[in-house]
Amino acid sequence: MAAKHIGKMVVAVFATILLVWFMASPKKPASDAVYRKYPDRIPVRFWHMWSAEWKVVVDRIVDRYNKSQNKYEVLALSVPGGADTKFLLGAMGGDPPDVMAQWNPVIPTWAEGGMLLPFEDIMTPQERRLFDTQSYPIVKRVGQYKGKTYGFPIGLQVKGVFYLPEAFEETGVREFPKTWEELCRVTQRMTKKDSKGNISRLGFMPGSWAETSSLFGGGIYDFQKDKLTLGNPKNLDCLKNLVSLRQRDGYDSVSRFQSGLNSSSFSAGWPFIVGAYAAVVDGPWRVEQIAKYAPNLKYKTALVPAPSGGLPGAGLGSGNFMIIPKSAKEKQGAWDFIKFWSGLSQPTVAAEFYVWGGWLPPSDAVANAPIYQKYMKEHPQFATFVSAIKSPMIQAQPPVAYQVFVNDTIQKYEDLALRGEISPTNAMTEVQAAVSKEISRRKRLGYDE
Repeated sequence: MAAKHIGKMVVAVFATILLVWFMASPKKPASDAVYRKYPDRIPVRFWHMWSAEWKVVVDRIVDRYNKSQNKYEVLALSVPGGADTKFLLGAMGGDPPDVMAQWNPVIPTWAEGGMLLPFEDIMTPQERRLFDTQSYPIVKRVGQYKGKTYGFPIGLQVKGVFYLPEAFEETGVREFPKTWEELCRVTQRMTKKDSKGNISRLGFMPGSWAETSSLFGGGIYDFQKDKLTLGNPKNLDCLKNLVSLRQRDGYDSVSRFQSGLNSSSFSAGWPFIVGAYAAVVDGPWRVEQIAKYAPNLKYKTALVPAPSGGLPGAGLGSGNFMIIPKSAKEKQGAWDFIKFWSGLSQPTVAAEFYVWGGWLPPSDAVANAPIYQKYMKEHPQFATFVSAIKSPMIQAQPPVAYQVFVNDTIQKYEDLALRGEISPTNAMTEVQAAVSKEISRRKRLGYDE
């Protein structure tokens, strides 16, 4: 039996089970049952996962779109809980949204199951040329699967270093380090401990193994050869460095220190704001957060430096992207909305949306818009991330249908190595073995990999 048919069968069985559960649950109103401001227009049902203050931003964008034309009315529905399950139910039951905003690693699996529309099937030749020639390299990678675009980016993310100049100056460091080795060396002196020997400020908190490996010349996936590169020796060099950093400060000491921190805070409780780190790797959304909750904080940002012999400007990109279900009823309306939000059709208009969300732009056409340039002048540390996202060295998540398994496996063995329960060499061997076993299992089931 062909792999794609088996994939669809597995998804169908799963969706059927969920459908039985869903039908037994209390009914909820459909998204197009909400109040219609433009009842004479064609409805376009839009699902997204934003809530709270982010939902306000989304609603503003939707309202702006609805006022910009007179053919479609986008009806937005926030589904912050169980969004993926609800999508599967809708897609397999023939009643999905017309367009959905996502950030979960779902594209390879859903595309393999035949649930998503490739944007190549709906873009005009002119739109395709614009997308291919104007978009940054990561934009064309982040939503790809088997050579086709299933996710259209509407906001990108890449990591950089947030640091406290005062902490650097206290230790005699006047300029931000040019190499990874130097950054690790100078920040060691910035770690502070209390009278009991507990860490009160950590010198440097790096990104994850997956985020950092490409800086060393490695990475998870080779987009030129379309294959996983888990066994790249440079990946091992990266993990050894991360383990060395953790051993330097003591895994238990760092764990105790972090246990009292709210690293996921999106308010004034973010550890960097309260001085918990002299330098930390994080994303561009923190710039807006600092401006809102700690406007007087003296800080700077910088690209994560590569080690000697590494790849400057490398990193791992991600972001928010739009998808159109293959069974959507109003594909053209969905595409018109995506073009508007993404900036493909009107980049100077869309630039304002990216300012509202504090999102990185997909192209110079958006980045160079007056309102976006004004935003960067008002938030100068944001420019670091705009510079980073343009790099051709920024990679995306591996475009394989078992992407979640790969990510979870890497994270699992990275954690074991950082804990000292397994050596970096054995950790990398175990990752390769586990992924190879999963690929073999999938082949036995008939999947094309």
